[in-house]
Amino acid sequence: MRRKLAAGNWKMNGMQASLAELARLAQAHRDSAVEILICPPATLLQAATAYAPLTVGAQDCHMNASGAHTGDLSAAQIRDAGGRAVIVGHSERRADHHESSQMVRAKARAAQAEGLTAIVCMGESAAQREAQNTLDIIGGQLAGSIPDTATGENLVVAYEPIWAIGTGRVPTLAQIGEVHDFIRARLERRFGAGVGRSVRILYGGSVKPDNAAEIFTVGNVDGALVGGASLTAAAFSPIISALDAV
Repeated sequence: MRRKLAAGNWKMNGMQASLAELARLAQAHRDSAVEILICPPATLLQAATAYAPLTVGAQDCHMNASGAHTGDLSAAQIRDAGGRAVIVGHSERRADHHESSQMVRAKARAAQAEGLTAIVCMGESAAQREAQNTLDIIGGQLAGSIPDTATGENLVVAYEPIWAIGTGRVPTLAQIGEVHDFIRARLERRFGAGVGRSVRILYGGSVKPDNAAEIFTVGNVDGALVGGASLTAAAFSPIISALDAV
């Protein structure tokens, strides 16, 4: 059975004082069956590892192991700091840093080579959704972004429709289910039933305490990748509890 996963992407938010939120979160969910992953900014990554049972990850990694790449972090450095996972291919990276699926694939491969779980993000724009191209876009991103080294242990797929991230807009349950079922089928076709059924698929895009429980009823939704609502224990805790109740 796939273990449910609640992942928090803090993006470019959080200071040392924010670690108090992790202490509250860890205390509230010490006995949770859900895996709780926090991906803080790099400045807080190592300090965040003190708050068991929370797992800590990074928000990006470089595809190379080392070298002249000012401002970047390698997968080995993330692991050395206590990280256990890394987000790659987030739509904000794809758009703002012009990251192609080929680049995302190389980053995911680098993460997996260091024993990290690669959380590979994908999603369509509003224009692509309106043109009814969603599954074509997701299919292309799946094929291009996921390395052949994927297993149920080192890969998580996160579906985040770009038009829903931080906007308050959320796809219908039927729309979420259609994409998650499509992703599952593609994973099984490429990697076989064993691996394909063991990879966790997260939904992301304006997940909040008031809509989480409903989203988690959708088939093949194994958890959530949460942005703004993960910044405080008060907002993230109900989402985790809703996932725990599934």
